[in-house]
Amino acid sequence: MKLSFKKVSTLAAATVMAASMASCSSPDGGPTSTAGSASTSVPELSGTLTVFAAASLKQTFTELATQFEAAHPQVKVSLSFDGSSTLVTQITQGAPADVFASADTKNMTKLSDAKLTSGAPMDFATNVLTLAVPPSNPANITAFADVAKPGVKLVICAAQVPCGAAAKADAATAGLTLTPVSEELSVTGVLGKVTSGEADAGLVYVTDAKSAGDKVKTIPLDLAQPTINEYPIAAVKGSKNPEIAAAFISLVTAQEGQKVLQDAGFGAP
Repeated sequence: MKLSFKKVSTLAAATVMAASMASCSSPDGGPTSTAGSASTSVPELSGTLTVFAAASLKQTFTELATQFEAAHPQVKVSLSFDGSSTLVTQITQGAPADVFASADTKNMTKLSDAKLTSGAPMDFATNVLTLAVPPSNPANITAFADVAKPGVKLVICAAQVPCGAAAKADAATAGLTLTPVSEELSVTGVLGKVTSGEADAGLVYVTDAKSAGDKVKTIPLDLAQPTINEYPIAAVKGSKNPEIAAAFISLVTAQEGQKVLQDAGFGAP
């Protein structure tokens, strides 16, 4: 059974909204003014926030971190990007992290099962795969089936990485047997092989292909039922800055964060 955090996300959002409404009301039901009242002001956040995020989130989370630091000048956001499975291993081995954003629910579940998440994870985006080829398209690839032809240098993610699991699932859906020349530990590794000319094609997320611009040519998989990866985010248990972690997660899941993600090609959760 595929685990989804959508219901949890909705409940959490409702709880936050209810708390916010309650804090803005006076006992008689009217609005409460906090102007000039130091006792009701919210302390400014300060400190360093360490975010471990899937490699496919590099562009968007870098932008969101910049926004977050602008809104909270006393906070420094430190970002670490890699394959989701690699990041989970690092966290379980004691690497200090305040927030973890995964490219699938499977790796987030590993962290939750290890009791290393604080609070329930929340879905914040979705993604699907596409084919990326060099602009010159040396192997003359025009469809997904072409990557299974003899002599085609295909690169995909390793099976333990979300983009690798999705690649194998999409290949099964299309009835294809893939024989990649390389399996990378992150989607950025796959994209790098394509942009450097070391591969004829690579299976990457649509967001990575979009961010590469004219460095690659994109060929849709054209599957009736493509594999959709859901991206969950959670605070890491034992974080030294839980309030900052909660504020960053709120940015990612709120309207501002969703706009950045969807502008980059991510789907809604």
